Amino acid sequence: MNIIEELKQRGLYYDCTDEEALTAHLSDDAPVTFYAGFDPTADSLHVGTLLVIMTMVRLQRAGHRPIAVVGGGTGMIGDPSGKSKERQLLDEQTIEHNITGIKAQLSRFLDMEDSRVGAMVVNNYDWLGRLSFIEFLRDVGKHFTVNSMIAKESVRQRLENREQGISYTEFSYMLLQAYDFAHLNAHEGCTLQIGGSDQWGNITAGIDLIRRRGGKPSYGLTIPLLTTSSGHKFGKTEAGTVWLDSRRTSPYQFYQFWIRTEDADVIRFLRMFTFLPMEEIDELASEHESRPEARVAHRKLAEEMTRMVHGQEGLEAAQRATQALFGGSLEGLSAADLLDIFAHVPSGTIASGDLAQGMMLPDLMVKVGFTKSKGEARRLIKGGGLYLNNQRVTSQDAKVTSDDLLDGSVMVLRSGKKRYHLVKVQ
Repeated sequence: MNIIEELKQRGLYYDCTDEEALTAHLSDDAPVTFYAGFDPTADSLHVGTLLVIMTMVRLQRAGHRPIAVVGGGTGMIGDPSGKSKERQLLDEQTIEHNITGIKAQLSRFLDMEDSRVGAMVVNNYDWLGRLSFIEFLRDVGKHFTVNSMIAKESVRQRLENREQGISYTEFSYMLLQAYDFAHLNAHEGCTLQIGGSDQWGNITAGIDLIRRRGGKPSYGLTIPLLTTSSGHKFGKTEAGTVWLDSRRTSPYQFYQFWIRTEDADVIRFLRMFTFLPMEEIDELASEHESRPEARVAHRKLAEEMTRMVHGQEGLEAAQRATQALFGGSLEGLSAADLLDIFAHVPSGTIASGDLAQGMMLPDLMVKVGFTKSKGEARRLIKGGGLYLNNQRVTSQDAKVTSDDLLDGSVMVLRSGKKRYHLVKVQ
């Protein structure tokens, strides 16, 4: 199977500029140098970029050399593709900070050391920053007509919005990205650009510029823009963007994002995002069809993705946290972990002094709002339905002390299987 067929089988292929020629190009013995761009709007990538990253990894494993272009130059301009309004421009210091974070993340996916196809991470400010305006107009602008630029969908949509419009700055973005491809073609022998399907106009502009300047024959390959079966934008949750940085999205939250994948999407996501053999995915599909309630495919997807992004240690931490949410041991979890796990359950606070001499548990339950009265609290304990830190409470006369605090600052009350209440000590 050639790499184009593999990408199609995995759902990672949307279109390319010349499939027959590109397939032959990628089948040559010599490595093909290709690139994809990443926007440095934050110091972390998010799950929405994983399709491009996975495609880069597959191409590298097929014997080709990746270049990740982090747009320190174009990031100062902003790509209008898919945007309804112009974004706020970033300063150089912020962009440099963001690039450092993105480089570190990409190095976890791409092999940077291979002598033949080792990946490069470059900043396009290194060449765009040296361009003078006159040089840019003379060597790049003369090759494009305003008519063709206006015909680009992202530009046309913004022009139709008379209130918003499009600035000359964003209008020029296409030419800068085209120059990126031409520069890499001339200096790195790069002959392929990949990106989301919304990048088609930018990619073909680069191919056009290379052709007009007499560069090496070049190609474009696009990946589908991903939405869920319910039509929602992939990677967005009620809590916001799902990041690849554990400081922004914890391994537990990351794991839960994949666990909550819609049933209609889980097998598709296993094909697109993981490196599991297709035979194993087909087996998971059969099991998912016969026993969807077991959520075996969902757990496999969450395990593979969390391990890939956060390592085995991150996966195990996420699994411990998940088990805690379903009555498992809370031992070894930090206060930060517990606040993360129980972020969406009701909570109450007590003063640390309240526990100095011990506090009757029914009093605590009323004080933090877990029960309305002490009588209700005692009945719950008597019926065996109350758990403190996921341990069943058997005595109505139980006292709570600072020894019951987890990591010195929190406790967890639970009744039944799913009703939780977090107690924070100040």
